[in-house]
Amino acid sequence: MTIQQMIKQLAEAIARFRLQLPYLPRAFQLVHRAAGGLVVIWAALLLVQGLLPVASVYLTRTLVDGIAAMIGVGGGWRALSPLLPAGFAMALVLIGLEVLQSIGTWVRTAQAERVQDHIHELIHEQAMRLDLSFYDVPGFYDQLHRARIDALSRPSALIENAGTLMQSFITLAAMGGVLLTFGIWIPLLLAFSTLPALLVVLRHTIRFHRWRIQNTTAIRKTSYYDLMLTQRDAAAEMRLFGLGPHFRALFRNLRKRLRREKVQLARSEAAAQAAAALIGLASMACAMAWMGLQVLKGAIGLGSLALFYQAFYQGQRMMRSLLGSAGEIYRNIMFLENLFEFLDLKPRISTPEKPLSHPGLQKGLELQNITFCYPGTTRPALDRFTLRIPAGQITALVGENGAGKSTLIKLICRFYDPEKGRLLIDGTDIRNFDLPSLRQRITVLFQEPVRYHDTVFNNIAFGDIDDTPGRERIEAAARAAGADVPIARLPATYEAVLGKWFGGAELSGGEWQRLALARAFLRKAELIILDEPTSAMDSWAEADWLMRFRRLVAGRTALIITHRFTTALQADVIHVMDQGCIIESGSHEELLAAQGRYEASWTRQMRQKCN
Repeated sequence: MTIQQMIKQLAEAIARFRLQLPYLPRAFQLVHRAAGGLVVIWAALLLVQGLLPVASVYLTRTLVDGIAAMIGVGGGWRALSPLLPAGFAMALVLIGLEVLQSIGTWVRTAQAERVQDHIHELIHEQAMRLDLSFYDVPGFYDQLHRARIDALSRPSALIENAGTLMQSFITLAAMGGVLLTFGIWIPLLLAFSTLPALLVVLRHTIRFHRWRIQNTTAIRKTSYYDLMLTQRDAAAEMRLFGLGPHFRALFRNLRKRLRREKVQLARSEAAAQAAAALIGLASMACAMAWMGLQVLKGAIGLGSLALFYQAFYQGQRMMRSLLGSAGEIYRNIMFLENLFEFLDLKPRISTPEKPLSHPGLQKGLELQNITFCYPGTTRPALDRFTLRIPAGQITALVGENGAGKSTLIKLICRFYDPEKGRLLIDGTDIRNFDLPSLRQRITVLFQEPVRYHDTVFNNIAFGDIDDTPGRERIEAAARAAGADVPIARLPATYEAVLGKWFGGAELSGGEWQRLALARAFLRKAELIILDEPTSAMDSWAEADWLMRFRRLVAGRTALIITHRFTTALQADVIHVMDQGCIIESGSHEELLAAQGRYEASWTRQMRQKCN
């Protein structure tokens, strides 16, 4: 590498550092909020640890000069006794260094744990605050991965590097003062000997960060392949379809490429570091040769030579440490940029500055000319869609998969806002309401409900966790959903842990769905939305649940999304959807009489049941 290239890379690194410099105070503020008083203790330890090596160097000169003088006069106790205070002081310095290092390790560990927990909280809070639309964009997963994995430990590392930098600087400044007494060119030689190491650190840091950013998706893919090979949800298909070798090959090949590129970066850095180290050794050899000549001339004594060697050696070591810490700080700031970029994301769905109070669902919910496309797509999931859901009634939506039925749930819950049109509650646009209050008045059974690896009690209680429901309400919700029978078969009933992650019991798909139904029924919500509520139930369980359904939702507004017409029969009005539009509406009898899409589908389903 030429001098011009080195200067160019150094200039690029400095320019990039200036752009990322604003993240530095934010990182320190974050650490201070998380660790508090530990930061003060840590700073005091660094100051003392930075000064003790200087004391050690001066004591070394005193001891060497004293030993040389003692040898000159023939030794003896009287000659040795003046060295005892210096020897005792040296022992205290060495003990102090070891003790302070141990205390510093404890303080850094406690500080790092607090900071990491604080960052976890920030990331979790931000992930819950952001809209579902972020999860529709692949780039968001890269941002989330870099925040959760790459940047999680960076603030703690940044503080530790800054501490090492400060400690090294204190020691280096003191050593520079010592070396200055031998000539102004000595500190300059010390600085010059470590300049190549600085360029190596900066160059490698930029290259590694660039590599990490470019390969975030590939790294996430390796995690995905690893999960497919090890998680229970995929275990059956992996074995039945013989997919293990395929996913193992995908994982192996991708890891092979990532490993090769990372090793190449490390090899390049190692070679450059070796060259920089040789330059440093050559500089030290020149300085020591010059000092050796001064000793031969009688200009300085052996103690001064030992002092010089210790000061120059410690200075070089501190310079390397300082540059290494500077490089790590630079690297950490680069990754902290990813963390703060994630934390700075703003949700598109939010509560207005002056929200209206929710009137309660008294007249109905109305969707007027709704047009909506999912992020990253141009095909409308809903196109000029209009629907009215009267309060106090049961409304059913039926249609083929992909017709846009489940999209309605996401709009009603205001997980998304439509591009065009309005959603009204009793004539008021839902965007005018407080967002948490709006969602609190809705309960939903999602098409793919979460299976919480927790107790049965909590699996139901999560439906209204803020109200801390008691055992009586939990059992009532379980009975309403028909979940009480499978629960009674569990040895610990409502205290039984479910799911295999923590050694719990496993339920069938239909039993998990009943638990999710119980969770939905637990919340005292005005609007109940059920997305395929009986899809995982057998015909006997479905018939048992449907017999009680109207009684369960009495006095509340219900929207059922289903492709089972036996379930839709419970509704007061049925709407048939196709390609994001309502094509038929009416009661069951009215739709059969119309002999349209509903009647044809009904006849086909009934024929299949009979067969």
